[in-house]
Amino acid sequence: MVVKVYGPHCASTKRVLVCLIEKEIEFEVVPVDVTKGEHKNPEYLKLQPFGVVPVIQDGDYTLYESRAIMRYYAEKYRSEGVELLGRTAEERGVVEQWLEVEAHNFNPPAYDLAVHVLFGPLLGITPDPKVAEESEAKLVKVLDVYEERLSKSKYLGGDFFSLADISHLPFTDYIVNKMNKGYLIKERKHVSAWWDEISSRPSWKKVIELYQPPI
Repeated sequence: MVVKVYGPHCASTKRVLVCLIEKEIEFEVVPVDVTKGEHKNPEYLKLQPFGVVPVIQDGDYTLYESRAIMRYYAEKYRSEGVELLGRTAEERGVVEQWLEVEAHNFNPPAYDLAVHVLFGPLLGITPDPKVAEESEAKLVKVLDVYEERLSKSKYLGGDFFSLADISHLPFTDYIVNKMNKGYLIKERKHVSAWWDEISSRPSWKKVIELYQPPI
């Protein structure tokens, strides 16, 4: 059965799409234009009561929150495609650790930076240079930790590509290619090598080719 993925042009949805491609899972996309408020329509709110994207429908199974969706498919189709969770409990633990780091340490300042540099007007938010500056300063500290980690392993989870890496793709792409702040990545040798590696994967190239922003 083909998986329906709602909101393909949004950053969080791109995580899910990369995961599905890496796991060789067939899917179709359902456009949700957040710039027109379609994520607040009553029909969409029946699927996602908080009114954000993405949502997946897999037969009669519905799930939201991008990281939860990735975990679900990486586990359900563990024997198919690329192993994205780790081969042992210890490897899984490290992958989960860096997924949490991404969600709680990397994503908040990266998101705020994108909003106040790129997407504020689309979202009805007035860009605030002070917030952008503070967000970049927070991100610098996070990326310094990443530089230390990636000096010891090729990927965040270890020697293998995982959900932890996938989760960083959308907003790191914004930083490097949309906000003219690629120096945040390039000034850190190991972070830069990691980014070059994960952003060159065919799954990511396919997603950014097919599903460009507005957001």
